[in-house]
Amino acid sequence: MKEASLTITENSRLAASVYRMRLAGGAGDNLPGQFVNVRLPGLFLRRPISVCDFDGETLTLIYKTVGRGTELMAGLEPGAELDVLCGLGHGYDLDAPCAKPLLIGGGVGVPPLYYLAKELVKNGKAVSAVLGFNTADEVFYEEEFRSLGCAVTLATADGSRGVRGFVTDALPNGCDRFYACGPLPMLKALCGKLTIPGQLSLEERMGCGFGACMGCSVETAHGAKRVCREGPVFDREELLW
Repeated sequence: MKEASLTITENSRLAASVYRMRLAGGAGDNLPGQFVNVRLPGLFLRRPISVCDFDGETLTLIYKTVGRGTELMAGLEPGAELDVLCGLGHGYDLDAPCAKPLLIGGGVGVPPLYYLAKELVKNGKAVSAVLGFNTADEVFYEEEFRSLGCAVTLATADGSRGVRGFVTDALPNGCDRFYACGPLPMLKALCGKLTIPGQLSLEERMGCGFGACMGCSVETAHGAKRVCREGPVFDREELLW
């Protein structure tokens, strides 16, 4: 974990209620599946945001405006500085044996999978990605995944783009490991349908973000674990449905 003062270089709208923020400065190390905790002016608790991309100099975050904190974030201008705790949590296992990984994201569960896809492609993997949204106007980062060389399938609940239905209705065959991030019902449904090994990133309300308050604990096959510390990424075998 590293506390850093980062400067906003971009804060732009990508889709309905979805924004991309880019931050420059000494952000330390940030791995796929990890998150940052952002301090916002006038708010006591920091806001946890997953890392969408990191190149050693620029940190990219994608977030959805769902409350006071993220609405405040959406109004910040380039040039503003933010206090950010970086490199938090346990990320995805990049060394797990696989040749054809499948990445499955739902809504704002998509961003951390982009950074993961980037690293897996760099490691010579043939990556497939299934991106799920409610409607066509919520779709984002389809072309960014394609530009990495991923085979991309879209699913929308109303059928306005791609496959009609949920991500579970659009899963390709032939993959040997999966990585997922999204709402809990989606993750549970994936574990019920897929038989290959996998890792899932859980979404949970957090207090401190680094394991001190125990507020984000979940029961696992190995006892209570903190989503912010031992997670947010867990092996599928650990999770109790």
